Amino acid sequence: MIGRQSIKLRILYGTLYTLMGLLAMMTLFPFIHVLATSMSGSRAVMSGEVFLWPKEINFSSFSNLIDDGQLFKAMQNTVVITVLGTLFNIIATIIAAYPLSRKRLKGRNLILMLITFTMLFGGGLIPNYILIKTLGIMNTYWALWLPGLLSTYNFFVMKTFFENLPAELEESAAIDGANDLFIIWKIILPLSMPIIAALTLFYAVSWWNSYMNVLMFITSSGKLSLMVKLLQMIDTTSQNLLNANATSGGEGATMQNLVTPEGIRAAAIVISVTPILCIYPFLQKYFVKGVLIGSIKG
Repeated sequence: MIGRQSIKLRILYGTLYTLMGLLAMMTLFPFIHVLATSMSGSRAVMSGEVFLWPKEINFSSFSNLIDDGQLFKAMQNTVVITVLGTLFNIIATIIAAYPLSRKRLKGRNLILMLITFTMLFGGGLIPNYILIKTLGIMNTYWALWLPGLLSTYNFFVMKTFFENLPAELEESAAIDGANDLFIIWKIILPLSMPIIAALTLFYAVSWWNSYMNVLMFITSSGKLSLMVKLLQMIDTTSQNLLNANATSGGEGATMQNLVTPEGIRAAAIVISVTPILCIYPFLQKYFVKGVLIGSIKG
C-alpha cells in the first residue's frame, strides 16, 4: 500500500512539475524569441528563420539605437523619474494608509469613501491637462509625480497590511510614552518591509514604463523618458533604414549587412525590460509575501 501511494505521489509531482515547466517555457518564449531576433542578421529575420536561437549573430540593431547617445540620456531621465517617483509614492502611501488603518481616526469612513470614489471615477484627459497647465508644471517631472502620487489600489493593500499588525505592539509602546511618529518609524515600518518591497516594485515598474503622461506633459526632447524616446527612435530609425536599405540593396549590398525594423523593435524591447529583470530577483521573496499578507485579512 505504501509503495502504491509513493508511486502515485511521484506521478502527481512529475505531472505538476511538467505542467509548471511548460507554463514557464510559455512565459519565457516571447522574450527569448525577441532576444534572438535582436541579435540576428537581417536576412535570417526577414526570411523567418529565427526562432529561439539567433542566426548570423550581429549587434547592428543595438548599435543603431545606442550610437547617437540619446538612449543613455533617456535612460538617465527614466531612472530619475522612477527613483524619485517611487520614493514619493511609498511615502504618500504610508502617510495615507497608516492613520486610515486606525479606527480611532475621526472621519475615517468618509475619507475612505472619497478615496474609493477615485477608483470608479476620474476627471479625464482634458481636465488633467488643464490642471497641469494651470499649476504651471508643464514640461517638468512634477507633472508626472503629482497626479500619480498615490495609487488607490496600493493604498488599500498597505492599509490592509497595517490593520493585520497586532494592536498590542502599539498599545505597549503608547504605555511607555511613545507617540505616533515613534511607533510608525520604530515599530510599524520595520515590520512592513515585505509590503513596502512589493509596492516599491509595483510603483517602479509603472514609472519605468511611463509613456502617455510623458508624451502629454513633457515637451522638451532632453527630458523624455526611455519608452517615449525608444518609440521616436524606432520610427525615425526604421524609416531611415528602409530608405537606406532600398538604396544600398539596389547597389548590390548583402542582406546580412543591413538592419530591419523588426530587429530595431526587438532591440528596443530588450533594452527597456532588462533593468527590471535584473532588479526583480532581489525583491521576489518580499514581493510574494507582501502581496499575500497585504491583500488578505484574517
